[in-house]
Amino acid sequence: MTTLTLAYRNTPLHAAVAAAVARVLEAYEIEPDYITGSAEDLARMLASSEIDLFATAWHPAEDTIFDSDAVEPLGNLYRPAFGFFVADRPDSPLAGLQSMADLAGSDAARHLLTPESLIPRVRQMVAGYRLTEAGFTIESLPDDEAFAAIAEAIDAGEPVVAPLFTPNYLIHRVPMRPLADPQGAAGRELTARLLFSKTAREEADTDMLDELDELTLGNKVVSALEDAVRNEGMTPDDAAESWQRGKLLPR
Repeated sequence: MTTLTLAYRNTPLHAAVAAAVARVLEAYEIEPDYITGSAEDLARMLASSEIDLFATAWHPAEDTIFDSDAVEPLGNLYRPAFGFFVADRPDSPLAGLQSMADLAGSDAARHLLTPESLIPRVRQMVAGYRLTEAGFTIESLPDDEAFAAIAEAIDAGEPVVAPLFTPNYLIHRVPMRPLADPQGAAGRELTARLLFSKTAREEADTDMLDELDELTLGNKVVSALEDAVRNEGMTPDDAAESWQRGKLLPR
């Protein structure tokens, strides 16, 4: 095997993760051919074995569209988790807020700047902690616009509460911490896994498969990779190389 199709969803985060995975392939002299597209197109291609390797699907319940008998999961690259975040600095107006249980009675801004992709999860949190009765409303924006609005509000010192999935470039760029979720309304932590075509796996180097299965990036690294692509002018390959050389994060 000298070539391999490596697919990812067309976002900076997934592009950067795919580039990091490609560093392993290249060590085995495999040149990856990148494929990206909509989730629906990629799911169809996975099911028909047109894709050899997919980075990444969030298990167990987030990315069921990619479930197929034609693939096998590998590894545990990072652990996506949803939550409500606040600025993590001493001068933050919400410095003393630690838990979702105390949010309704806090001085937090009543508008929740919400990425559109997270609306169902935010509604679940709002219902679980009876935030509507406390005056909270959901202000929905396209994801990138919501991220920008959250960063601007935090920089301005506003008492905003940000619904986010980690990893996320904002969590690397802006000091933020999650509020405790004693009711578990945010849902369980997920696992980001590779999907390898069963057909391609028959020809793959077993040492390479073992290395992919053991590859761990972690949320902190993935957040930094995404930030490097979004804000530092790096290509996904540049960001992955910086990570591999130990230059992406301070030691």
